[in-house]
Amino acid sequence: MFVSLNEFQQEWKQEASLTGKILNTLTDESLDQSVALDHFSLGELGWHLSQAIYGLFSAAGLKFEGPERGAGVPESAKEIADVYEQISSNLLRAADEQWTDETLKQSITVFGRETTIHGIMRFVIQHQAHHRGQMTVLMRQAGLVVPGVYGPSKEEREQIGK
Repeated sequence: MFVSLNEFQQEWKQEASLTGKILNTLTDESLDQSVALDHFSLGELGWHLSQAIYGLFSAAGLKFEGPERGAGVPESAKEIADVYEQISSNLLRAADEQWTDETLKQSITVFGRETTIHGIMRFVIQHQAHHRGQMTVLMRQAGLVVPGVYGPSKEEREQIGK
């Protein structure tokens, strides 16, 4: 539970930086990589992260610019990473301007589920971590070198060991 807006902002900056590391490793050629035809591709997962930030925080009453749910997946890995960085920045600025520590305790209904603002904040952070994990598997399948997130990746450990 976040008890202050500053606490959320600090954790968000760390988590967004980790997500940015993953997104900035993607290549245009890797965006179609998926585990199966009926599952999200790397590009779709990356784009979903930006859309979910906007969709969930907008549903919680925060007003800021972001990609609408129906917006198609960009064909450029750089564009996906750039939009994510921009939406993350927009989120932090809007939260700072529109919310207070007291706001975090407010009870809200989002997509038919009762929660609090701090509950939405925690959910979005966990949601990102979940999809980053999926993305690292697909990145390896696509032949990309996975950057470390909560510690060195296999590839980074191998580099250190040499």
